[in-house]
Amino acid sequence: EVLGAEGRLQPRRALEICADMCAALEFSHRHGIIHRDIKPGNVMLTQTGQVKVMDFGIARALASGATTMTQTSAVIGTAQYLSPEQARGEAVDARSDVYAAGCVLFELLCGHPPFVGDSPVSVAYQHVREQPPTPSTINPDVNPAVDAIVLKALSKNPLNRYQSAGEMRADLLRAAAGRPVLATPVMPAEETMPMAAAGGGGYQQTQVLGPQTRQQMPARVGDPRKRKTSSWVIATFAALGVLAVIALATALWLNQKGASEVRVPTIEGKSRAVAEQEVRAAGLIPVIGDPVLNKTCQKDTVAGQDPPANTALEKGRNVTLNICNGPKMVQVPGVVGNPFENAKAQLENDGFKVEKVDVDGAAAEGTVVGTNPKAGASVEDGATVKVSVSRGNIKEVPEVVGLSKEQATQVLEKAGYRVKTRDGDEANTPDGVGKVSSQDPKPGKQLEKGKTVTIYVDFAPPEPSTTPSGSTPDPSTSPSTPGSGGGFPFPTQPPTRLDRE
Repeated sequence: EVLGAEGRLQPRRALEICADMCAALEFSHRHGIIHRDIKPGNVMLTQTGQVKVMDFGIARALASGATTMTQTSAVIGTAQYLSPEQARGEAVDARSDVYAAGCVLFELLCGHPPFVGDSPVSVAYQHVREQPPTPSTINPDVNPAVDAIVLKALSKNPLNRYQSAGEMRADLLRAAAGRPVLATPVMPAEETMPMAAAGGGGYQQTQVLGPQTRQQMPARVGDPRKRKTSSWVIATFAALGVLAVIALATALWLNQKGASEVRVPTIEGKSRAVAEQEVRAAGLIPVIGDPVLNKTCQKDTVAGQDPPANTALEKGRNVTLNICNGPKMVQVPGVVGNPFENAKAQLENDGFKVEKVDVDGAAAEGTVVGTNPKAGASVEDGATVKVSVSRGNIKEVPEVVGLSKEQATQVLEKAGYRVKTRDGDEANTPDGVGKVSSQDPKPGKQLEKGKTVTIYVDFAPPEPSTTPSGSTPDPSTSPSTPGSGGGFPFPTQPPTRLDRE
């Protein structure tokens, strides 16, 4: 659609689109997938300008019966973008996609594929036999560096092409940035014209030459054995020349490939800042990946990298750094008030270790009354939580004031306490004799079972002494009221009571 609307693209935009396309192909090739049908119809541009390589062009073209497709037992693809080896039905590899990418780049620059014909067969024949035109002869805006990239990608021999989509992408980015490319530049026609002969004052007019006399060369006469030897020598030197050319081309290719590849540095265990610096120094791009939560690694250091150290990688590629964030931190759940067995199951299910600590408590026996660390605290995953569990042995002291000694003793012993009895005060009334007037601890006080509660029991006042015979008692000092005739003495003024609590 873009080509249909614009005809052809500006060279810089075409280079950027093809660079992104080559990045996608490089990713596909690294995973062992050869596309085999790269063409403009399979390259999509999103609204944000992102390049997406798709793979539904073949199915759509076959369904519509398009005549630009070839499909036999050995050949499948779009004729205008077939590599020579595809057209011959030979095995294909990543370099076939590089050839197709060169065809796409040619079309983006020139507005049409490098080879066109009346039928897929004629187009395939051109891919195998004919050399493509130089893009700058069609689009003057194309510079020699871009010509070189296109012609290198469209080499008939796969050995002469870019050996990977990544290599082609690197040259495309260099050309887009105005830097020299690794492909051999194509010289403009005016730079390849022969120089004028020295000494002339200018160009001479073109002369029309008459017909030349054709001379008959004498037939070669000689020893057939010499001719045979000469042929053998020529063939030998020709073979050596071919081998020399192949060796030179291989050496140049290896040198070119080696110059664009670097070794991934060893960065595991190093700090993030140092690791990023070393990756950039190697010509690679550091990318932060998923964090590593582990208490065995030091926080803010590199715990993993991808690719591994010493991997050969093209310059400008990404190296993923997995930074250690230290141990995984979790929160202690709230389990206070739960039975210990339930709390233990919940904590262990969350990955904690549980240590039981029995404590005196008023809560029911076996009830959790506290944790250390407290609920909501942030601790390492797998940490130990001490769980305080009530023995259920602390109760409120019941009130026994006003009860008889026997009743008070029974109530306190039933509550689990020991009872200690002490004399209280003199009873003010006969009903108060033998009754508990105070207790220690006071009623409602929290006290551990088995402890002692002291009760104070009031007693009867002493009996009054008898008057000696022969003496007349003084009515004013008599302990009895007049006319009482003796009995329980009551003081006219109650004694001061010592309150014991």
